[in-house]
Amino acid sequence: MSNCAIILAGGEGKRMKSDKPKTLSLVLEKPMLEWVISAVRKAGIDNICVVKGYKKECIEEFLSTDNYSNVESVYQAERLGTGHAVMMAKDFLKENKGNVVILNGDAPFMDSETIANALKQHSEGNFAATVISAKVDDPTGYGRIVRTDDGSLLSIVEQKDADEETLKINEVNSGGFWFDSEMLLSVLDRIKANNNAKEYYLPDALKLLLIDGQKVGAYTAECSDTVLGANDPAQLEELNQIALAKGYSC
Repeated sequence: MSNCAIILAGGEGKRMKSDKPKTLSLVLEKPMLEWVISAVRKAGIDNICVVKGYKKECIEEFLSTDNYSNVESVYQAERLGTGHAVMMAKDFLKENKGNVVILNGDAPFMDSETIANALKQHSEGNFAATVISAKVDDPTGYGRIVRTDDGSLLSIVEQKDADEETLKINEVNSGGFWFDSEMLLSVLDRIKANNNAKEYYLPDALKLLLIDGQKVGAYTAECSDTVLGANDPAQLEELNQIALAKGYSC
């Protein structure tokens, strides 16, 4: 068995004011998708599948170079949520028994050390799934990590669904997850779009695994920058400034 990665890169990013997919927006002159692929490879994972969507030909052109010749891609014709995106990579999951890390292609500071350390905890704890979390000064807008007394994951509660006590939690979901591939496949088709957005959300896979009696964990990244992304040009500029100030490199 070996480890593999699925990188979600189907988003349009309407507020970015760009004619290309959001994940191809540049941080220090390199596409955010390149940052994520680089981190995955540095963590020792070479078996990668990119889920493309909006302007898929741009992603295909990016992956057409020799450097990405071994990276697979699948097409998400309709953007119906993160869970739906992973459903498009079902054949990739079936071909790769072991563990899979699922990451957002627009989170450039998700580093290789965080990916590797989360896998170590995931494997040693014999978890069916492990969410990568981070503690932030301002958790507004993020899903909160609610833990049991023994430190394992109880739930991920979205901002809009959180009560007053849960809103005080500053440990948040980064959008990155490790799954046992077969365990993920066992619940993937059971994810429902019974929410206001009518979308299939990947965190619902954790709920289903917990219902099935499986162990689910949460690994807290040492650096809160792992959760950072960009939804508009101002936030993208902020990512560039952070990368410059902290000496991040792809």
